[in-house]
Amino acid sequence: MPFVEQNTNGVLYHTSTVLADGAILHGFSTRLGGVSEGCCTSLNFRGGGPNPDDPAKVRENYRRFCAAVGTDMEHLVLSRQVHEATVRRVTAADAGKGLLRPTDYTADALVTNEPGLSLMVFAADCIILLLHDPVSGSIGAVHAGWRSTALDLPAKTVGEMGRIFGARPENIRVAIGAGIGPCCFETHDDVPDAMRAAFGGGAETYITPRGQKWAVDLKGINAWRLREAGVNPARIDVCPTCTACRQDLYWSHRKVGDKRGVQGAIIGLRREARA
Repeated sequence: MPFVEQNTNGVLYHTSTVLADGAILHGFSTRLGGVSEGCCTSLNFRGGGPNPDDPAKVRENYRRFCAAVGTDMEHLVLSRQVHEATVRRVTAADAGKGLLRPTDYTADALVTNEPGLSLMVFAADCIILLLHDPVSGSIGAVHAGWRSTALDLPAKTVGEMGRIFGARPENIRVAIGAGIGPCCFETHDDVPDAMRAAFGGGAETYITPRGQKWAVDLKGINAWRLREAGVNPARIDVCPTCTACRQDLYWSHRKVGDKRGVQGAIIGLRREARA
C-alpha cells in the first residue's frame, strides 16, 4: 500500500492508499509549496520558536495546504504537542483552535467523529500517524516522538477511538507518515531503555546496537504496537522515507536543530459524511 505523491497548485504532499475513502480527506505535507523564506523555506507551519517565521507567510502556508487537501482553516483543529500520551476528543466547539484562536489544551493525539472537522499534527523527524475507522465514522491524528512512542500513544489512540466512538481495532486504517528512520535515529541508552521498560523483550526487534549507541526504528515499533492492539496488518501503511535522509523534502530537527520549519498532516471528515 504505497504512499502517493500529490501536487496541487504547487503544494507537494503525500496521501496513503489505505486511507482512500470518499468520506475523508487527508494529506502528509512536505516542505515544498509554501511562501516562507530563509531557514523556513517554503511550506512551514511553525510561527514561533528560536527562528520565528513571518506570521502572514505561515498563515498563507496553512491556507495553501488546507486548500490542497480539501479543507479550510476555519474547520482545522490543532493542538499544543508536549510529547505525552493525552488523547483529546475534539468537537465543533474546537474548530479553529491553535490557528485562528488560542488552544486551551495540550495533547499529542486528537480524535473526532464530527463531519466538517479536520485534525492536524506536526513533526520534524517525529512520527505522524493518521487513523480512520469507516464503520464508526471516526478519525484520529497522532504525533509520536520517542517519548510518546514509549507511552504507546498510537495504540492508546486506537483504544480511545473504541471507548469513545465504538471503533473496532480491526476496522481501523492507519497511515504512518515519513519520519526519522533507524538509519539516522542513533541514540544513547535512554531511548532503548524506555522502549524495553514499556514493551519488554518485544522491543528488541526494533533496537540495533551501533558502536556505543543504538539505532531505533520508531515507525517499526509503532506499527508493531498497532498490530498488538488489534489493527489488521493489511490496514497499516508505513511510509519508508526517512526525514533526516531527505532534507530536500522534509524538515529534520536531528540534522539542523531549530533552524527549520515543521511539516504536518491533516485528516478530516467531509461535511457530507453522514448526509
